Amino acid sequence: MSGRLVRAVAPLALVVTGGCFATRSDMRVLQGDILNFRTEAARADSARARQVAAVAAALGTVADSVRAASDRLARFQGDTRGDLRSIQQQLLQVQELTGQSQRRLQELRAEMEARPPQAVVPPVAPVPGDTAAAAPVQAAPGPNQLYQLAYDQLRRGSYSAARAGFEELLRLYPTSELAPDAQINIAESFAAEGTNSAADSAYAAVVAKYPRSTRAATALYKLALSMARQGKRPDARSAMDRVVREYPQSDEADLAREWLRTNR
Repeated sequence: MSGRLVRAVAPLALVVTGGCFATRSDMRVLQGDILNFRTEAARADSARARQVAAVAAALGTVADSVRAASDRLARFQGDTRGDLRSIQQQLLQVQELTGQSQRRLQELRAEMEARPPQAVVPPVAPVPGDTAAAAPVQAAPGPNQLYQLAYDQLRRGSYSAARAGFEELLRLYPTSELAPDAQINIAESFAAEGTNSAADSAYAAVVAKYPRSTRAATALYKLALSMARQGKRPDARSAMDRVVREYPQSDEADLAREWLRTNR
């Protein structure tokens, strides 16, 4: 009976054993495929990592170039601003020297006007019995003399007296070359007193009455600065635009452009 059992189980054992051998073979194939996949994946990951590193390095180079360009631009802008400030300071120094020369010339003209005329008057025979001496006629001061007297008052801080002198000059000599200077100094006297509305009106009068005078650009620029100090930014910007547009070659136009650039 045991022999028959062995003979009966043997084929089944062979089948089972064969099935086990087939499964192990498949597993080895599968394991090989997995190993190959992992190897290829590792190679792909390594290649991808190299690509990522290369891209990152390229981006780093670009970023460095951008930073370098930004630094150069910042230095250039800084140098430009410094040059512009230097030019503006030189312009102010030239204006100050020019103003000093003009004031000295003004003083000389005033001194000449203040001198009594040297004309020779023929003697007049006295009328018998007339004991009254002829009273000398007092000549009115000339525009230069009036301007100098008023300007001296302005420098002393006597603003009302200075305005009176400048206004008298404008009344007596409305077409004098000193009229624009007298008008702008009236504005300066009001500004020194803190009367902004009166100062602004006087500055505007310079531009309105003497638009072709060199003082018009100065008055319009100072009007713009006054408006800016009062917080009237749109009006200040409009006035600065007018300086640049109407007096593009003036020193004040350069100052106005800088103001507009820094007060956007």
